[in-house]
Amino acid sequence: MDTRTLTRLHGLARVGVGAALIAAPRAVTAPWLGRAARKPATQVPVRAMGARDLAIGLGLAYAAGQGHGARPWLWAGIIADAADFAATLRARDDLPALGVAGIAAMAGSSVLLELWFSSQLD
Repeated sequence: MDTRTLTRLHGLARVGVGAALIAAPRAVTAPWLGRAARKPATQVPVRAMGARDLAIGLGLAYAAGQGHGARPWLWAGIIADAADFAATLRARDDLPALGVAGIAAMAGSSVLLELWFSSQLD
């Protein structure tokens, strides 16, 4: 599989994550946020984060499919994922340890993958 196809699939995966955060914020974030995921007030920024990921994923998948213009979408993802990583580490004492490890691994690996994609495209 070539880099463009992998980048497009990464964008589509991000669409899936975003859609899940919008549709079922409590279920998706319970392992990450613990009891706080149950609160309606918590679900507001989670849904907004889902919309962010949905938009970035759609833009990335489209640009990669067109063969140009993916780099700005990759950088949007890098910034968003780095913010998720940093925010999770900053609040780690108030979050479930397994959730912190999972988000750190997911967001951190996504940043690295997006950096690599960015170096290979456009």
